[in-house]
Amino acid sequence: MKLTSIIIPTHNGLELVRQAVDSIRLYTDRQNTPYEIIIVDNASTDGTAQWCLKEQLAFISLPVNTGFPVACNKGLRLARGDSLLLLNNDVIVSQGWLSTMLGVLESAEEIGIVGPVTNYASGKQQVDFTFQSMKEFHRISGEVLNRSGDDVQPVLRLVGFCMLFKRSLYERIGELDERFTPGHYEDDDYCLRARMSGYSLLICKNVLVFHQGSASFNRSGGSELQQLVELNRQQFIDKWQVDPRIFI
Repeated sequence: MKLTSIIIPTHNGLELVRQAVDSIRLYTDRQNTPYEIIIVDNASTDGTAQWCLKEQLAFISLPVNTGFPVACNKGLRLARGDSLLLLNNDVIVSQGWLSTMLGVLESAEEIGIVGPVTNYASGKQQVDFTFQSMKEFHRISGEVLNRSGDDVQPVLRLVGFCMLFKRSLYERIGELDERFTPGHYEDDDYCLRARMSGYSLLICKNVLVFHQGSASFNRSGGSELQQLVELNRQQFIDKWQVDPRIFI
């Protein structure tokens, strides 16, 4: 049975990581959908490494905070899976999330990357559902999973908060571009490279996950974050001679 490697970079986000891992364990049928979790700890000082040891999780402990793209790449190098999934530490998954996305990913050879819908993302993956508690969120996610109708949507880019792709794609186009360190637009870059190599991207409209949103980057001031976003947007333009915002 095929294995999925779930790679979660983190920096001083122990409570977020705990919630993410708990949700994966609770809402993923490991017997029918085998997975491994790899935590990449970006020099946390909150006990993340000790917790990973206690939970018997595979983890990489880095001496300095390398940022999101570098941490993801280190996790990808360790991964054993046939499918690879980059997951933000502030995501809580829901019932049937992984098996459903894998079904879409494996449904055609040309499909390279798939992602869910969520309450917080830029672009077409953001959906509007009102909920006041996680119990209510999971009720809604179950309704979304079981509803009838069109359940996939082709897109030009997917956001890296929960991005599932084939190992064959990874072996063909390589790692995340670390020039976008500490983060922002490395996922846009990866999606563009995938499409240039002939792969298609799909949103799984019947998979809803909870995303707190920019939990790490929001620790910086708004003006500092905006400067980073603009800097990496310009890096993307310099690399590809196109503004990434046209793909949103």
